[in-house]
Amino acid sequence: MEHHPARGASERVRVPPEMFRFTTGESAEFHTAVLTVFADATERMETALGLDDVLGGLRSVGWLGEPTEDALAAALDQLRAWQLVDVVQNHTENYRTAREYERRNLQYSLTKRGEAAFAGAVRAMEVLTATGALQTAVLDAIADRLGELHRLLTGSPGTDRKVFTALTELEGHLDALRSNTTRFTAELHRLLRAEGAELATFREVKAATVAYLEEFLINLDQRAHAIRSGIDLVEDLGLGLLHHRALHGAELPPVSDGDPGPPWLAHRRARWDGLRNWFHGPDPRVNRLHRQARRAIVTLLQVLDRITESRRRASSAAADFRELARWFAHAPTEDDLHRLWSTAFGLSSARHAHLLHPDPDLHASTAAWRGSDPVPVSALLRSSGRAERFTRTGRVRDVAEIRAERAREALRQELEVQAAWDMLDTGGPVWLSRIGELPYDVFTRFLDLLGRALSTAPDSSGARRAVTADGRVEIVLRPPATDATARLRTPHGVFSGPDYNVEITAVEAGGGRRQRRRAR
Repeated sequence: MEHHPARGASERVRVPPEMFRFTTGESAEFHTAVLTVFADATERMETALGLDDVLGGLRSVGWLGEPTEDALAAALDQLRAWQLVDVVQNHTENYRTAREYERRNLQYSLTKRGEAAFAGAVRAMEVLTATGALQTAVLDAIADRLGELHRLLTGSPGTDRKVFTALTELEGHLDALRSNTTRFTAELHRLLRAEGAELATFREVKAATVAYLEEFLINLDQRAHAIRSGIDLVEDLGLGLLHHRALHGAELPPVSDGDPGPPWLAHRRARWDGLRNWFHGPDPRVNRLHRQARRAIVTLLQVLDRITESRRRASSAAADFRELARWFAHAPTEDDLHRLWSTAFGLSSARHAHLLHPDPDLHASTAAWRGSDPVPVSALLRSSGRAERFTRTGRVRDVAEIRAERAREALRQELEVQAAWDMLDTGGPVWLSRIGELPYDVFTRFLDLLGRALSTAPDSSGARRAVTADGRVEIVLRPPATDATARLRTPHGVFSGPDYNVEITAVEAGGGRRQRRRAR
């Protein structure tokens, strides 16, 4: 559906009454076949058909059976009542008999509403059978057409037809990008909502979809930047010049209700605004498409993990209890029943299991008793069932020393982390080969920073940026200038890799940066 800015939203979506009535009812297939005959005749440059022509066309479009002339005339009258077909008299023929006059005098043709109704039904079937796609070739074609328009506008003035052709191709590529993206997004959401699918099938589809999305995201920023540059070059020359030269090359036919130029130019400006919304502005749609594709990859992986986790368990809790009940029913003696109960539920007496260590936070609750430190058990527990003799309220345990020890440990760890970041702060861009030797604990943190940077996508300049989990240190990794190999020495060995350009900066709490120039 074309976008006309001069029209209101309600008028843009209003459909004439009775326009698609030919697709419903008992005679829907026959009415559609008749309109197909007229559409095929229009492609052959035949604008009017008689009854004999329509009967012959029904056989050519694959209609089974031989409809009578009365049935065909009734169908044509119904289509004429819906304003889809018009009838005129043929005054150019010479008729020899009255029967020949009756059969050849009336000529039927599609009205403008009939053409629109049949085209709408065909388009609806195309949408139902079409599949969406994210095609990088369309992005390259848009950039190529923008470059061609720039060359034509700066070249000789006698190329208006080529300007019109290039602008038409550009709008067609934009329509293909918009429609394919919309369909692919809808199909992706349906894939995520699919229930009852086989795990193997879903795994295969997921893997293919993830690979497809990753392939589309490669160099998407560079392609979008090339399109933005092409838009800027054309707009620098003037959109008015572009559209008026395209209008001259379009060679629009004259119409009876006014000049066709202004509506055509308004439509071209609206299509150009749509192109800018896709690739220009503070938040263009191509950036939103990039974020949506990345979220789709993560979501697909999460859905597969949930399905795998839900199907990993071979039996449910209810099935386990039913199997345990069968074991109880087949137990030979009462002693066996007690042993089975103790083994299955572990509810034997252990009155000392509630005792804790002096500092419970230092011992995980899931640690095995065999590997944990011993806990003193009172001798009264076995004789009286109590861990201590209750005489008077005991004193509150002094935990000042424990708190002090924890504070000293936290301060020591903080100082170690700060010292490591201070040592890694490059104070500006340096080559990896200039760093030299690092302590092993500092080297592990440096290796974690490199891994974070390499796992991010490069920006338009090729640099990769990442920050630590606490946001205190930022690393900027730029590609190596040569094929040289950098070597970093540690007490445990030598690390070698490409000689990247590294810039590590410690970020202060207030948002500023502390940079230190170091002589390495």
